[in-house]
Amino acid sequence: MKVDMTNGSSVDLDDAVFARDFNEALVHQAVVAYQARSRSGTKAQKSRSDVSGGGAKPWRQKGTGRARAGTSRGPIWRKGGVTFAARPRDYSQKLNKKMYRAAMRSIFSELVRQERFVVVDGFNIDKPNTKAMIAFLHTVDADKGALLVTTENNINVNLSSRNIPYCQSSSVSGLNPLSLVSHDKVVVTSKALDKIQEWLA
Repeated sequence: MKVDMTNGSSVDLDDAVFARDFNEALVHQAVVAYQARSRSGTKAQKSRSDVSGGGAKPWRQKGTGRARAGTSRGPIWRKGGVTFAARPRDYSQKLNKKMYRAAMRSIFSELVRQERFVVVDGFNIDKPNTKAMIAFLHTVDADKGALLVTTENNINVNLSSRNIPYCQSSSVSGLNPLSLVSHDKVVVTSKALDKIQEWLA
């Protein structure tokens, strides 16, 4: 399979990576698993056993005319514990490497079919310049939003794109299913393409 580059030439794509059927269920599972791993899960509240005090019975069981009570730290009391107190938890879901790589291949293949995958020689950004990045995105028809993929973290690309709405930059090692499916275009350098094919082939 071939895809046209912005300079008029074309580049060969590995069919093992870019010609796979779209597995919607697997892609959905990969996206949900990625989002779940991003959740901190650090919410915590105190139950009646965690709240200090309340060890003594507030009043005797019978004869006062009031409702019986064994502690002053019950959920219905002021300064009492929470009925179903939240606890820190791990939201991460298991997704083995084979399934994850298959999901990424499926996403890349669908991007190529929808003509949302763009290959360029490079971004030619010598210094942080938002105006130059906007002009570049216009030339590759990625004004609605783009994911810019480089081999390594490129500080000039990062700084030039961070103020542009719906634009994000990433290295190949930082790619994830959510970023790939949530951007209108995925713009990849030719060197980054080689690393992607080496990773997923």
